[in-house]
Amino acid sequence: MGTGNEAAVRLKMLNKMILVRRFENQITELAAEQGRLPGMQILATGQEAAVGVVLALRTEDVIVTNHRSHAHLLAKGADPRALMAEIMGKETGVNHGKSGTLHLIVPEVNALMTSTVVGASPPLAAGAAFAQQYTGSDAITAVFFGDGAAAEGSVHEAMNLAGVWKLPLLFVCENNCWAGAQSFDVHCSTGNIASRAVSYGMPGELVNGNDTDEVYETASRLSARCREGGGPALMELATYRMRGHGEYDRQHYVDPAEIEEWAARDPILLYRERLIEAGVATAEQIDAMDEEAGRIVAEALRFAEDSPYPAPEAALDHVWAEAGAKIY
Repeated sequence: MGTGNEAAVRLKMLNKMILVRRFENQITELAAEQGRLPGMQILATGQEAAVGVVLALRTEDVIVTNHRSHAHLLAKGADPRALMAEIMGKETGVNHGKSGTLHLIVPEVNALMTSTVVGASPPLAAGAAFAQQYTGSDAITAVFFGDGAAAEGSVHEAMNLAGVWKLPLLFVCENNCWAGAQSFDVHCSTGNIASRAVSYGMPGELVNGNDTDEVYETASRLSARCREGGGPALMELATYRMRGHGEYDRQHYVDPAEIEEWAARDPILLYRERLIEAGVATAEQIDAMDEEAGRIVAEALRFAEDSPYPAPEAALDHVWAEAGAKIY
């Protein structure tokens, strides 16, 4: 393990992963109850090792993400209470109940944008990275997108421009094997996304997206390269979407054996076992971590349920940026 991957960092990564799973399990329960949640709920169950990318970043670094964003935002430090309130459409949410789960923005942790428009995040991230480069900041931007989005022209345009201008931009493709109901093998001819990076003058690395240490170490190395002026980089996390595209999706098109196979590679269970075997934590300590995550999520739900819905006239708030407003 790298020098930055000491026990405290590894425990923090597991803690974030457990919190994400608890948080999204609560959303699953709410989504099953008629009228509890507005809109479509899209979860990252099975993809929690992506927190390793976020924890390899600095506080001042920007993230831009997609519709499957809860893991990224919680790992970046978003308040679970305000996040839950936003998902439930409440005024105390991170965006005052206006964005819901699909367009979350958390500026206080430098989470610039969550976009449900497939392929829309990388161009926005390229803009943020250009601003960082232009102003002489040593911060970088990391952008998350899926294997389905990798087929969108906007993603290729963003990668090309980032390569030409050597932007401090880390592209993170979470290849979860499914783009909606379409399996990866029927929409990608190359077998992976990482190999495309060379066409845009950047390194591309394919990593085990369920191995939290590998994700963290790769992200640490590539983000350092971006920060030092080496230009953009692409990392592809080979992982699996353990639930449907959204909570409406019962995955009738997926072989149950495939789901069982990947369930055995659950990143949280694998990392729990690894840290116990390495003597980083005991089973009892990790169980206590899980209980604390459950308490945090329960408090977040109470906070959201007790919060008011926004007043109708609030629809006209935040339509125009105030003079001198920070852009990113």
